[in-house]
Amino acid sequence: MNGFFKWFKSGAKIKRWIFLMLIGIVLVCYGIAKVLVTDEMGFRELAKIIFVFVLGFTFTIISIICIQRRTLEILVEESDTRDLEDKSKVKSLIFNRKIYNQGPKVVVIGGGAGLNTVLRGLKNYTDNITAIVTVSDYGEQRSKSKQDLGTLPLDDVKGSYVALAANENEMDCLMNLTFKNPKLEGLKFGDIYLTAMKEAVGDFSASVEESSKILNMTGKVLPVTLDQIKICAELEDGTVVECKDKIPEMVSQKISKINRIFISPTNTRVAPGVIEAIEDADAIVLGPGSLYTNVIPNLLVPGVSKAIRESSAFKVYVSNIMTEYGQTDSYTLYDHIKAIIDHAGKGIIDYCIYDTGEIVPEYIRQYNKGGEELVEQDVSKVKEAGIKLIQRNMSTIENGRIRHNSDAIATSIIQLICDDMKFRDMQNDTRVILLDSKIKDTKKKMKNNQTKSKKKKNKKRSGNSKFFEKYNDRIQAIQDSESNREKRIKEIEKTGKKNKENEKNSKNIEIQKSEIRQKKENNRQSSKIDVNKKLEEGRMLEPRMEETLRRMKEVNKNK
Repeated sequence: MNGFFKWFKSGAKIKRWIFLMLIGIVLVCYGIAKVLVTDEMGFRELAKIIFVFVLGFTFTIISIICIQRRTLEILVEESDTRDLEDKSKVKSLIFNRKIYNQGPKVVVIGGGAGLNTVLRGLKNYTDNITAIVTVSDYGEQRSKSKQDLGTLPLDDVKGSYVALAANENEMDCLMNLTFKNPKLEGLKFGDIYLTAMKEAVGDFSASVEESSKILNMTGKVLPVTLDQIKICAELEDGTVVECKDKIPEMVSQKISKINRIFISPTNTRVAPGVIEAIEDADAIVLGPGSLYTNVIPNLLVPGVSKAIRESSAFKVYVSNIMTEYGQTDSYTLYDHIKAIIDHAGKGIIDYCIYDTGEIVPEYIRQYNKGGEELVEQDVSKVKEAGIKLIQRNMSTIENGRIRHNSDAIATSIIQLICDDMKFRDMQNDTRVILLDSKIKDTKKKMKNNQTKSKKKKNKKRSGNSKFFEKYNDRIQAIQDSESNREKRIKEIEKTGKKNKENEKNSKNIEIQKSEIRQKKENNRQSSKIDVNKKLEEGRMLEPRMEETLRRMKEVNKNK
């Protein structure tokens, strides 16, 4: 009965049609009853009865159709929440559901925010996504609770769960929920959940894969290996850095670039399902993200790079927009690609998507202050290496930071797959037709969003000077940089106050220690004085003792 009454809750949009159907049935019954009861009727009465009957019949048919339509909408909405904007169109919902089920198989390899950006865009085109992520932490010491639980470093796995979730905000809150209990210090819900799933399923890789079904995620997430790996770097001057988070620091200190990256232990085993996913893929995506700590380490696990090279899928590298301090300082587009080829071999990349969008200079200057700059696009060198280039405006500004546009990246990858299928005379294939229509819809949405944002800006600019209208973006960027600078100053002041308090505490501790030492010294001195006094008293007693002994001897002799 509870399930039955759920249909009558607010927001179901089904009560109105049931009410209309009841009205229609009443009108139909009234018309039939009037005909049966009345022996003789005139033209007017007959016309009224016919009108009531037709109206009731129409209401009943319309309500039945709308109830069926709304039922389908609810079923599709419950199973997939990706197209809530078009939920009034049941055809589009079912059509999109078919696109997702029959979508291309895409493998995304990487880690961090770059991987999550690509996943966020691809889930709007296909359900057949496999994210292969690193299982290396950032060198920080594991808490005692994590050691007791025996968890692997799962930050990238949890990040992929969030990106592939139907509701990202809710999943983010759930996976990164921390516990106040001191026994669970350093643990998050995601760590406990994945450990519990491992115990239930019996295998970590299978538990990660099963979680995608339980958590209603699009696609699946696979760790590249089940072994915990350390990412190490060898610099050009021969220095070896064995901690992932210390690589940028050592590079800046030694003023030496990274020569190569290697993982420890080198004999790690690839996780089950990784090689199979690569072999079955229609497209394999590398990046964007930290080149030496998120992208390349996955390719160093034995068997992964070989499987990618031998795969018939498209191998696409999504270039970074900015260089990364302490990793890719002064790197060009070709330098990024060369680093991947040097570590994984030729044939690892077929296509490269790089950014050609315009970025407000003030945002770039913010990165310049941190030692980062725009990646120089030396296109001629990349072409000489035999790699095809795809130009896209894929840069966007989010919270004052330069980010990749997930929709632009995903559209480029899916368009590449569609073009290849058309080239193979598969233009009449249902998959191509479905994907083409989806790409067109996405491009329309992107254009509409751009026009809406421009209209909003124009509304805000109305009544302002021409100078303000022309340079509003740059003014906004300067304001953002100023606000960020003020935040940094406040943080520095806070840290300064904390340091002063720590200095005071340390001084007090030192004073207490010195007082304790002084007391100990005084006790030692006093103990020494007591011993000396006793020795002196002993020395004074010695001649008396000798005198008494001599007299006793004399007495004995006389006897």
